[in-house]
Amino acid sequence: MKITVLLLLFMSLIFAQEDKQVNPYTLGGGKKVGSLPLYLGGYFSTDYRSIAETNENRFRVDDIAFLAYGSFKKFSYMSELEYKEFYVKKWSDRNTSTQTHKKLRIERLYLDYNYDENLVLRVGKYNSPIGYWNLMPINVLRATTSSPLSSSMIYPKYTTGIDFSYLLFNDYEVKVDFLAQNNNDFDDAYNNFHIDKHYGIGMTYSKNDLSLKLNGGYFHTKKKVLPSTDIYYWLASLKYDNDDYKIMGELGTQFDKNGLLVPYSGYIQGLYRITEQHLPVIRFESYSSNILLGKKKDQFVILGYTYRPVFPMAFKAEYQIHVDKEKDKVLFSFSVMF
Repeated sequence: MKITVLLLLFMSLIFAQEDKQVNPYTLGGGKKVGSLPLYLGGYFSTDYRSIAETNENRFRVDDIAFLAYGSFKKFSYMSELEYKEFYVKKWSDRNTSTQTHKKLRIERLYLDYNYDENLVLRVGKYNSPIGYWNLMPINVLRATTSSPLSSSMIYPKYTTGIDFSYLLFNDYEVKVDFLAQNNNDFDDAYNNFHIDKHYGIGMTYSKNDLSLKLNGGYFHTKKKVLPSTDIYYWLASLKYDNDDYKIMGELGTQFDKNGLLVPYSGYIQGLYRITEQHLPVIRFESYSSNILLGKKKDQFVILGYTYRPVFPMAFKAEYQIHVDKEKDKVLFSFSVMF
């Protein structure tokens, strides 16, 4: 908690002492620190969930994050420290509980070297460049409060190591990514899998409004929480984005040497821009898992709506309709980036 107080005091001093004429502040754009190649910012999000079938309710302050980023010549960097599920209150007909998690976590901490317009080297902890959803780590920038299950079931969300990306320009773009980790994470607890190895390759083809992507890889878990510690995956993705609507889809599989662990997990999502402020969204999801407890298959649809009074601020609502009716739920959230 002391670290948080110090960070807030430091940021308050920066904001108070800066000449607003030299470095004017806009919501979501961070605050430039004098003439330094440094911006300070952050974001937070809260949400409420209700499961009608069991009358289970949850309110939480989900994300409180502090960002520091900037660039100098061929170098750029990003640091993101975050409280995850800082405050959680659950209640139902049977009981009520409250939890707090006050440990500051390392979500991202990396350095980029832009050799030229084609080649970039990244070192540190970063969002694994897999699919499209995983490259949108900040809640306020996403279309819905909830994330597709494929983004947590198939591959590690974060990689601590190196990443090479090469971009080829023509009347289209082809991007190739190579990622490698052969060490412990900066923060083991802040990842969906506790890993000490991760190797992957990705290829993205983009032309006009259409983008197609294929990722494959291998990772090693430090603990045998799955049937094997050596896991492989594939993920195919698409995105079509124009001025009026945006369509995204991903489909992946996870397996080990003995067979399929997650035969499939995927989604297809459509977003329509009534205006830049009003954005209805619909998403269909389906998965089959051989490792989850309970029901191993599910299909559901998410009907959502996002209202953005300004772009870095979002009020979201969604209703999830599952084949398994006990999983039907309503979610509301508020998030803002500063």
